[in-house]
Amino acid sequence: MSDPSPVLADLHAEGEALDGLVGQLAEDRWALPTPAAGWTIAHQIAHLAWTDEQALRAATDPDGFRRAAEAALASPDTFVDEGAEEGARRPPAELLAHWRAGRAALHEALAGHAGGRLPWFGPPMSVTSMATARLMETWAHGQDVADALGVVREPTVRLRHVAHIGVRARNFAYVAHGRTPPEEEFRVELRGPDGGLWTWGPENAAQRVTGAALDFCLLVTQRAHRADVDVRAEGAEAERWLTIAQAFAGPPGPGRGPRPAAAPKEPTA
Repeated sequence: MSDPSPVLADLHAEGEALDGLVGQLAEDRWALPTPAAGWTIAHQIAHLAWTDEQALRAATDPDGFRRAAEAALASPDTFVDEGAEEGARRPPAELLAHWRAGRAALHEALAGHAGGRLPWFGPPMSVTSMATARLMETWAHGQDVADALGVVREPTVRLRHVAHIGVRARNFAYVAHGRTPPEEEFRVELRGPDGGLWTWGPENAAQRVTGAALDFCLLVTQRAHRADVDVRAEGAEAERWLTIAQAFAGPPGPGRGPRPAAAPKEPTA
């Protein structure tokens, strides 16, 4: 069993980074719309708080989580939005405190977990996988918040966790789109924000994906359109994957549209 301590430390850091964006927001700014249709900043934080709460229940009360998951999955197209909507109705200070308390409780529960896999809405996960998934979601929804605020975040090496899920979820993305996953392995080579090269798959693979780690993470979390990222494919199957890639569980989302072209400049006299 892998030691979850490093990814738990990174999950804590990712939560603190997002907390730095919302912790001092004026109350009216919690109502700013984000790129997710119908979701404000409050919805984004409420969703993270709700999902942390479900992960905490999975770690501390597996039977209770299974019962709650069965009830939620009875409405697969609405239960995520319903959780976010309920939390977003709280006053911002109360919502912020709730999210912070949930993050802390989840960290403690995962750090002290005796081992074994945790139930989830999809396949059961190890503690390390659960922490990695929570980091991915925190980063992705944090991107929505940053976009709403017009903030450009400095990428960190924590993105490697997001990229890893994106690579590992390749076959899931195919299945989610009703397609049969290819049998062959892909090679993925990404430039990390620290200048390092992050790699997955055999060096001699015919299907290859290369580019900037940040852009790959934006693509697989569907926070950027394929046309707007520095990610390249070699091979028809690799190109096909990049059009459907997703690092998150559940049905395919609508994703982001391409950025509008810049307006032509007026000629000067």
